[in-house]
Amino acid sequence: MDFGRRSVKKYNLINPKIDELKKLVSSIADPIGFRDRYGALISLLTLRMEEGLLQTLVQFYDPVYHCVTFPDYQLMPTLEEYAQLLHIPVADTVPFSGSEKLPEHSSLAKVLYMKKSEFKNNFTTKGGLPGFTAKFLMGKVSYFASQGCDIIVEHLFSLLIYGLLLFPNIEGFVDSYAIRIFLSGNPVPTLLGDTYHSIHYRTLKGGGTIVCCIPLLYKWFVFHLPKSATFWDCK
Repeated sequence: MDFGRRSVKKYNLINPKIDELKKLVSSIADPIGFRDRYGALISLLTLRMEEGLLQTLVQFYDPVYHCVTFPDYQLMPTLEEYAQLLHIPVADTVPFSGSEKLPEHSSLAKVLYMKKSEFKNNFTTKGGLPGFTAKFLMGKVSYFASQGCDIIVEHLFSLLIYGLLLFPNIEGFVDSYAIRIFLSGNPVPTLLGDTYHSIHYRTLKGGGTIVCCIPLLYKWFVFHLPKSATFWDCK
């Protein structure tokens, strides 16, 4: 494959925090129930991606028509497809706009299963945004897993996936945007918007790092490709 048309950097999924997050999958006592309650988040976390596939896809993005244009057909991700792949329905509410306010600290601490003092000591600012370090939240997941608190483990583990994988922004940090989208329970429109915005922006710039949920974009693209071994063995 010739990747010379555009210089698109590879998305680095070999991230220390993502690898640590994968290790916490074993903390989920009921993976099937977790999927029903939070969607197919674990499948994105553990997805193995063929190198070079997304770089090829992005080269064919058409900024005029906002879709991927091949010689005989056009492809574009839709809300319905993302919802199906994530196993999360699109809520009949106004999508996240970024202007939503975080709940009061006392309410946020309660919904995240934290003591007020613990919340105060760990709710910090990074890159101009408030949030929690991944290290702190991972420690909470491990602690509650050791106590057999499965509901809390699932809740905080999902928040970590939102912050580090679905809406990556600051490395090793779950910021307030990710927290608000998580609490809204309606991530699909924002995920789709991030995909279009990032690819479109980088295409106009002539290259760069695509900043969106790469595993979801990859899963969507593969969904449209032949499943035969003959196709995948053809380098």
